Amino acid sequence: MQDKLVTIFGGGGFLGRYVAQELLARGARVRVAERDPSNALHIKPLGGLGQTQFIAADIRRPASVSRAVQDADVVINLIGILKGDFHAVHVEGAANVAKAAADAGVAALVHISAIGADTKGQSAYGRSKGEGEAAVKAAFPAATIIRPSIIFGPEDQFINRFAKMIRMSPLVPVIGANTKFQPVYATDAGKAIALAAVEPGKYGGKTFELGGPQVMTMAEINSWIAKATGRDPGFLSIPGGVAGLIASLTGWLPCAPITTDQWKMLQSDNVVSPGAKGLSAFGIQPTPLSAVAPAWLVQYRKHGRFGSRISA
Repeated sequence: MQDKLVTIFGGGGFLGRYVAQELLARGARVRVAERDPSNALHIKPLGGLGQTQFIAADIRRPASVSRAVQDADVVINLIGILKGDFHAVHVEGAANVAKAAADAGVAALVHISAIGADTKGQSAYGRSKGEGEAAVKAAFPAATIIRPSIIFGPEDQFINRFAKMIRMSPLVPVIGANTKFQPVYATDAGKAIALAAVEPGKYGGKTFELGGPQVMTMAEINSWIAKATGRDPGFLSIPGGVAGLIASLTGWLPCAPITTDQWKMLQSDNVVSPGAKGLSAFGIQPTPLSAVAPAWLVQYRKHGRFGSRISA
């Protein structure tokens, strides 16, 4: 990848920093495409002088997408949302990126989808992800599709969100307690995405599902976080009917913890499908949550990094 130019849509986000870091370490030049490029300036110190560049682009606007992929050798689309206009972002936006990449003659396109992507799925999120994959393949048949499970890392909005709840309350409600996840480490996901970009001949035209070494229910994840942060709250599993009612009130309660669509997503496990190609196809040994998360979860301990010493 020495001196190759890679355009990363959404490169300023949580996963983007890990993808960019892998590519920069391989000598690639990285162009981060964001609606507001100032949100991605933290990427600049990851590379050498002149190795990073930034451009304003909105995947819903084809002209801005075309400018962002001009002269690029590889294009990566990381953009996804959990609420809002799924079709505009996950379908139309993904199609705009794929079409622009094809028109520009780039060597590889890596599209980040999600486990559970299904054009006939129960949730609008899952359906839009499935439709987005179809749109990408139609415009760029050699694209690599990557479907991660929940991604964890120091800046995530999953493990950290629950850690904050556990720190703040002696009784923590758990929605979808029995839903299973297969959390994948951001560094592992970033490395897989970078490898897909580096070797389109090996990974192009294929779909991969990324999951970590452990399958855990929502309840087990919360319990693990509590133990890792030295907390001992009570957990209250919210019955399905009650959780569904809470989700239906999202429009009336701005502080509602979950949307109706997110509730529908929790009706299905978020784990790698049997027989699916995963991290092993990239030669990556998946990292357990317990191997890395305690390093940043220490901030949620009662006395920070000295919590265990005090309690002893």
